[in-house]
Amino acid sequence: MQTGKIRLHKKTVLRTVLIFLGSYLVFMLLWIQVKDTYAQGITHVASKIAAGIKGAKFERMQPHRDEIELTFSPLRQSRMLIDIPVKTSSYTFNAPLTFAIVTTVCPFIRRRARATIEVLIVLVSVHLLYVTSLETKLLTEVLTNRGVEAGGSLSTLFYEFLWSFTDNMVIRFEPFLIGFYMFLRFRR
Repeated sequence: MQTGKIRLHKKTVLRTVLIFLGSYLVFMLLWIQVKDTYAQGITHVASKIAAGIKGAKFERMQPHRDEIELTFSPLRQSRMLIDIPVKTSSYTFNAPLTFAIVTTVCPFIRRRARATIEVLIVLVSVHLLYVTSLETKLLTEVLTNRGVEAGGSLSTLFYEFLWSFTDNMVIRFEPFLIGFYMFLRFRR
């Protein structure tokens, strides 16, 4: 027997594929039921954070189908209202895939409860980062266009970069990054 090589048994592969497919279907059905409530909670917290960063007041949140409209008012000009739309499926679309990958990895790791808690914290943090960076970027654009903030500053570039990186890299690869993290951190 050679050491250092992993032998995959057909039963293990088949069981892993069936766990993934079954859990993906279950999580997809469950996620449809809770997605809007989850998205409203994430968006509410992220809006408070973005308002604090941008020196604005978070006025209200109006959920619509697959979109939440947020209203802010800059503290420097309290009569000005800024409406920011956030499409919830932009960051929640791959949660069922993430949960299915986590479920599939569970038989190959130790300390499953701790791993699951850490994964949920990472997932919520990534979603908060996405919404906060989006709102901060959009608020910066509106405040710059309306002359409340000076344009072309380093902070403007930072908010644009942070949101672009989160949108193009982190959100798209989130399920695989989380599964990879979970496997490396807790593997047997």
